[in-house]
Amino acid sequence: MNLLNLRNACVLALFGCGIATAAAADSAAELASRLSAIRQDGNSSVRMRMEIRGEPKTNLQLLIKQRRSKGGSEVVYQVLWPKERKGEAVLLRKSANGAISGTHFVPPNTTEAIGAGDASKALLGGDLAYEDVVDNFFAWDQQAIVGTEKVDGVECQILESKPGKASSIYGSVKSWVDPKRVVPLRVEKYSSGGKPIRRIDTLRVVSSDGKQIPANLTVRGPGRSGGTVLDGSKIRHDVSFSDGEFTAEGLKQAPAGGAAQESE
Repeated sequence: MNLLNLRNACVLALFGCGIATAAAADSAAELASRLSAIRQDGNSSVRMRMEIRGEPKTNLQLLIKQRRSKGGSEVVYQVLWPKERKGEAVLLRKSANGAISGTHFVPPNTTEAIGAGDASKALLGGDLAYEDVVDNFFAWDQQAIVGTEKVDGVECQILESKPGKASSIYGSVKSWVDPKRVVPLRVEKYSSGGKPIRRIDTLRVVSSDGKQIPANLTVRGPGRSGGTVLDGSKIRHDVSFSDGEFTAEGLKQAPAGGAAQESE
């Protein structure tokens, strides 16, 4: 098991990790394929701090468990801290082109089914939608490079992804990708009518074990000014999970490490 004690694990939940250097002259299909492979990174767990910058400001310490493959994704978000929300959990599933499903659990015994109509709902009250957690827009059939632009001084290719026959709350997604490191530095998601809905910015990229890893992220959704900051700590790869951990009953099991570092 490979353990990386980095404060940049949040990218695993959105973009994947283990990013390899690539040539800048990728076609849209090649670039999307590389990014999709990063997203489909198998079994992993992440510790994350989620800071929701609203009124009132909310800080959550989370444990994330993930099973991602070409066929789809299963992800569990469990709250470790604060005490009054400890044990709250969200299970989300999505097949390659299908709709999302899942369960929201609030201790001690409240469970709510999540269906396709809930894809745009906010994850734990933050700026991420449920669909953002499990979708892989880099695997959509329609991919095109629609321009170039600098992001924080880095010349990026703008990759536009459209869902085609895939089920999605978005009409298109644009990713500003550093082609040398294959790192998305900015992602913007749009409605079917072209209205901006959500923006994700990579705040920092660091090198670890010869790989380029995006650091903490800021997410801005509709109707919010402060956004949500995601800051990870521990990434574990090739983790063994039981099938029961990705069920409604499994959500009711108390997460380990409940005394998370609330002072961080």
